[in-house]
Amino acid sequence: MSSTATPKHDDVVHTFASLNTLTWTAEEEKKLVRKIDLFLMPTIWLMYLLSYMDRTNIGNAKVAGMSDDLHLSSNQYSTALVVFFVGYVVFEAPSNMLLVRMRPSVYLPTIMSIWGVLTCCMAAIKSYHQLVVLRLLVGVFEAGFAPGILLMISSWYPRNQQSARFSIYISAAILSGAFGGLLAGAITGGLEGAHGIRGWRWLFIVEGVATVGWAACASFILLDFPATTRSLTDRERMITLARLQRSDVKVLTEDKPKVGKRQSFFVAWRDRRVWGFVAGYMVIVGSSTLSYFYPTLVKGLGYTDSVEAQYMTVPIYVVAFVCTAFSGLFCDRIPEWRGLVIAGWLSLSLVTAIVVCVVYDFTTRYAMLVIMAAGLWASNALALSFASSTFGSMDAEVRAIALATVNAFGNLAQIYGSWLFPSDDAPKYLLGFGVISGMLGVGVLTYVLLHILLSRRNTGMPS
Repeated sequence: MSSTATPKHDDVVHTFASLNTLTWTAEEEKKLVRKIDLFLMPTIWLMYLLSYMDRTNIGNAKVAGMSDDLHLSSNQYSTALVVFFVGYVVFEAPSNMLLVRMRPSVYLPTIMSIWGVLTCCMAAIKSYHQLVVLRLLVGVFEAGFAPGILLMISSWYPRNQQSARFSIYISAAILSGAFGGLLAGAITGGLEGAHGIRGWRWLFIVEGVATVGWAACASFILLDFPATTRSLTDRERMITLARLQRSDVKVLTEDKPKVGKRQSFFVAWRDRRVWGFVAGYMVIVGSSTLSYFYPTLVKGLGYTDSVEAQYMTVPIYVVAFVCTAFSGLFCDRIPEWRGLVIAGWLSLSLVTAIVVCVVYDFTTRYAMLVIMAAGLWASNALALSFASSTFGSMDAEVRAIALATVNAFGNLAQIYGSWLFPSDDAPKYLLGFGVISGMLGVGVLTYVLLHILLSRRNTGMPS
């Protein structure tokens, strides 16, 4: 059988019968992991980078004139943020059920192309209602991406190699914020009025075209699932499956019947661990909604020029990137302590949120905003790897629902989080930072409890 052919049923059965006796050298495994990383991580990194830009560019467009041109009130802008997550939350789990029955290299680039086209269409909006409709549709098609990538990482890597990969994945969102600010500043400033088109409209055009372009490239690069991918040789597939099996990670194969859709939901949703991770992730994501308001918050802190305000968001993301990368590498060495590391980062963010509520000095508040963002982003990556490794022993179909549930309900928090920073609360924004302080307190307790409970059950830890 050719190394680039899709494995047949009999081949997969033979593969699984041979896993228990399969041996390989350390150098062979190292080379394989590098090959998997090369195919998977840069591809999904850039996909998520563009995904996050398409999701958050509305914040840059707002301060670049969109709000004035469309005559948006503060409540209307918040509504435009909220409707994205309505479609996003509703369609996450159903999308993952489709993904486990299709080729990821086809499914994920297809939905990416669609939301890229919709992003381009946002350049033509003339009214608030058109903005709401397009944001809703973008949310529907982006819904399948994040939970799909969570499933992919959990299906390719043993538990003690997932934290670093999730940190790489999340770093794309972090750097998209930094690059998004730079790009938004360059586009909205440099293309303002070009061909009679406002700069904020050019922002949607440029980023939408980039999304469609990379989606086309990703369809040729992205891996499928380990047992059926066309990018590995027979032996490489067997080693990959054996590594996962010895880490107690169940993988999707063709040699056994799939768990039914309804049964997958039932098994995942009756597992109390899933709802513990939902509670913790809702805190992290709900608190992280302030990223949509970074340009507005920084502008309110003293940078009145809109382009300058966008540039001043860059240091926030740079510090977050460094902290997230360090945490991911560190926690792969001590995966059993991930819950406490997350609680530590959330505690740091809690302290900074409280300081912002009581101190009104510009420099201090900006520094606290930088530290708070670092704690939230680092916690985000670790929370996903913590959940993924805990769900590793589930059947692939059940794990798909469990991961989609955590991500979906976590993002549900962005619906109410989108209302935390109304314009009439400027420049102190005590409502937003006060609510975030409370949520972070709940998050610290949640992850400490998860650590204790999972340690007692010896569940979710690498063998």
